[in-house]
Amino acid sequence: MGMWDTKPLQRRIDAALGRIPFDAVFKNALILDVFSGNWIKSDLGTVDGTIVSLDSNLKGQRVFDFSGKWIVPGFIDAHVHIESSLLTPRNFQKVTLPKGTTAAICDPHELANVEGTRGIEYFLRESENLFLDLRVMLSSCVPATHMETNGAGNLTAEKLFLLKSHSHALGLAEVMNVPGVLNKDEDMLNKIASFLEKPIDGHCPLLRGKELSAYATTGISSCHESSELDEAKEKLQKGISIWIREGSVAKDLNQLISILTESTWPFVGFCTDDRNPLDIANEGHIDYLIRQAIQKGIPTPVVYRSASWSVANHYGLNRGLKRMGALAPGFQADLVVLDDPGTCSIGEVFKSGKLVSELPLHSESKRNFENSIKATVPEITDLIGPSGRVHCIEVHPGKIITGRSVRSSDDYQVARLSVLERYGNGSKPANGYVVGFGESFDGAIASSVGHDSHNLCVVGKDPADMRIALKALIESGGGFVVVSKKTVLAQLALPFGGLMSFEEPEFIRRKLIELRKASRTIGCSLEEPFLQLAFLCLPVIPSLKLTDKGLVDVEKFQIVDVRA
Repeated sequence: MGMWDTKPLQRRIDAALGRIPFDAVFKNALILDVFSGNWIKSDLGTVDGTIVSLDSNLKGQRVFDFSGKWIVPGFIDAHVHIESSLLTPRNFQKVTLPKGTTAAICDPHELANVEGTRGIEYFLRESENLFLDLRVMLSSCVPATHMETNGAGNLTAEKLFLLKSHSHALGLAEVMNVPGVLNKDEDMLNKIASFLEKPIDGHCPLLRGKELSAYATTGISSCHESSELDEAKEKLQKGISIWIREGSVAKDLNQLISILTESTWPFVGFCTDDRNPLDIANEGHIDYLIRQAIQKGIPTPVVYRSASWSVANHYGLNRGLKRMGALAPGFQADLVVLDDPGTCSIGEVFKSGKLVSELPLHSESKRNFENSIKATVPEITDLIGPSGRVHCIEVHPGKIITGRSVRSSDDYQVARLSVLERYGNGSKPANGYVVGFGESFDGAIASSVGHDSHNLCVVGKDPADMRIALKALIESGGGFVVVSKKTVLAQLALPFGGLMSFEEPEFIRRKLIELRKASRTIGCSLEEPFLQLAFLCLPVIPSLKLTDKGLVDVEKFQIVDVRA
């Protein structure tokens, strides 16, 4: 007895009963009650960063008068790869906290494929030192399939289990190896079985019928990969929560938003998955999804409840000493003050009762580390694939799902696509063909962000330009590059694992603007060509993809000949 520290609870009780003053009091705003869906008029008092009172005539050491304003809970991103923001976690919070995102569920799957458990441990360590509440789902599929080469080898159930006890380790991240689950792969089922008492995220695009039932019966309880409304409805019927995604490439909100209703909202949330800092700056983060949902006619209380309570409840963040997702006694004082709830116009954001604008959001310190790109620059002839009638990957703008067609390799709409293994095994590039970068596309675009194993990927018309682009990536330690007529037009270095930069968000934003401008100069018609390119390497998303081992038919789950 007497081994527990009850002082925080004593202070909460004393403040709520008026025995001690509140640290802060928020007055005269309409406050969203997520439990009833009503806007209530009440004072809100906090102590030690926690809401302890929703009553009248409260007095505090600091008083905020928000007459004519509305207050909603801080937004929670239900699924995000921070690496895809190109920012380190410390810089990521600098751009998301002011947008009202006070918590995020991250999967460090990208860095884990490059560095193994060290990549996950990096995110776990960082999560302990952020103002943003970051919870880490442990990456379940490293590598995503056997049809690609990563830098980490296989993260087994035993390796993941050793990380499970960390205070910020939340559960098992997206189970994208659907064939492994359905075919009862022993390692895959061991991972699931070892996390059955924890949240387990899904990743099952277009899965339907008996196969979806079999997948859901393993305890997988969410999916952010729905792109069709009927698909999402069936998942919801089978107990799988739907995270509506609006990333920089995959944009599903317009297709799925009608699934969010007064009845379904507890099982529907929002996520960004892969969203770069240019889009965060220009459009927003979770606040952007909120605005879009309201514009589509979804009632504002439903939208704000889905952006907070739904996700917190699903992941168990509504329990413990630091509860999230609601504005009620015992919950963290994560508050978004709105000038207008109908447009999600944000006035102020408070994290644990403190103004975000007053938090010391320090910049990430730059580090010296070894270049993780071990590839050798290929010869021009190594970047030339078979000619004649070939299978082509068809890019769908705004989607990471691809189509397929058979065309002549010299069709003016067809571009070359190559993936070069980056981890020092000395492999030659795998070559294929792609349609959709633009009818006048003439140059090369290359990236070291190649989901999920992050080998080097390059698209172009001229193998000489493609070689120069790959050479630039190798020398800079990774990143994005645009080449035309054997000249580098624009480049962003991502030296941390070939995925992230330690530079300030504003620096990266400017570089992305330069890259997009350069991509348009060479005739690329895609709004976000770099992440669109990155997903052409992901062999768990239908229909055709290219890895360092060859052309993958995702439906058949096997490597196929490029020649038709």
